[in-house]
Amino acid sequence: MVTKDWKPTVATGWKSENKNLSLPEVHASIPVPETGSFFKRLMAFAGPGLMVAVGYMDPGNWATDIAGGSRFGYTLLSVILISNLFAMLLQHLSLKLGIATGRDLAQACRDHYSRPVSLALWLLCEVAIAACDLAEVIGSALALNLLFGIPLAVGVCITALDVLLLLYLQHKGFRWLERIVGGLIFVIFLCFAYELLLAKPAIAAVLDGLIPRKEIVTDPNMLYVAIGILGATVMPHNLYLHSSIVQTRNFGRTEAGRRNAIKFATIDSTVSLFLAFFINGAILILSAAAFHFSGNREVADIMDAHRLLDPLLGATLAGVVFAVALLASGQNSTLTGTLAGQIVMEGFLNLRLKPWVRRLITRLIAIVPALIVTILYGEHGTSELLVFSQVVLSVQLSFAVVPLVQFTSDRLKMGPFVNPRWLTALSWTVAALIIGLNVILLANAF
Repeated sequence: MVTKDWKPTVATGWKSENKNLSLPEVHASIPVPETGSFFKRLMAFAGPGLMVAVGYMDPGNWATDIAGGSRFGYTLLSVILISNLFAMLLQHLSLKLGIATGRDLAQACRDHYSRPVSLALWLLCEVAIAACDLAEVIGSALALNLLFGIPLAVGVCITALDVLLLLYLQHKGFRWLERIVGGLIFVIFLCFAYELLLAKPAIAAVLDGLIPRKEIVTDPNMLYVAIGILGATVMPHNLYLHSSIVQTRNFGRTEAGRRNAIKFATIDSTVSLFLAFFINGAILILSAAAFHFSGNREVADIMDAHRLLDPLLGATLAGVVFAVALLASGQNSTLTGTLAGQIVMEGFLNLRLKPWVRRLITRLIAIVPALIVTILYGEHGTSELLVFSQVVLSVQLSFAVVPLVQFTSDRLKMGPFVNPRWLTALSWTVAALIIGLNVILLANAF
């Protein structure tokens, strides 16, 4: 039930009711040139898109893509493509909300909905962030085990140290955080380019996999993995994250300034998500080429994939490169995941904690269940938990998408930046598809 509304910001002619800024320690901290070449201005906005793209190539994606590729070949490649197209649309809406209103999605929900509804959305979002963090913690622990032989339980505990890294980088400036994230993405890109060269996938079969098949919906096993891929690709916490970090740019808070900011931020986001599509698709293609078509169709987890890569691809470095990419992916994701946790707690609850306290809480929420499962069930238990965590993310996605589409389609909130009718119709169609797929998944589960 709606009990209140927020007044639009200066961009639409009214002053903001609430002086609280999203991520106040870095808000408008990065200068943006008002003149100069198109490329120079675009580079000033480059960065948030890469940080969001991290969520589209995290260890949760690895788990679902390896399972999908080894079991079903290239068939689910179309799901990755469709999920990325959904992501491009939703991330555009997210950044537009942040730039046009000066509110991140969590703050917008708190301003718009009644307190009980807002608290319920906050709890659901915390569940999603915990599921995302769980995948990142387990992925990093698996990579440490593969590279250095560190026991999984010890590796899970080591991942808590990323809190210190994030604090240090943010103290150095938000641009440093973006550079580290971009560098790690480049490492992942190079690793998978190398792996694909070794795997030599059949190009015609890969292109055929981009065409959707009805079996994806009619086969319950395929649907489960497909929705896991959707949850791993379009991540709900990324919608909260993006609406906040675009505000780190010190663009002109006028209608023209915001319009330019939306244009450049959308280019940054779309290009970054194309890169994420390549990496995400490469994981599934590698799994299909190396395992499915060689008869190893039950390679359902990361550890099995690592063990089989060297003998199947005929290169002793294949497994090492795979593990290095996994470690880069896990560490990248923990940086953005803990940042999203801060945005969500501060936005929904208006609760300001010291950054190290908030991030430590976020990390512990993920570490405790991961540690328990690791101790009780070992590597196979953690791999199953990875896929399940991505299904949880997909189920929660609707509760972030619906408010986002609702807010950006409301002229009172967005003013001249409101979605045009065609975009509103397309956005609600995507939201309905996400909800419908999750209803089918839950119906099959029960």
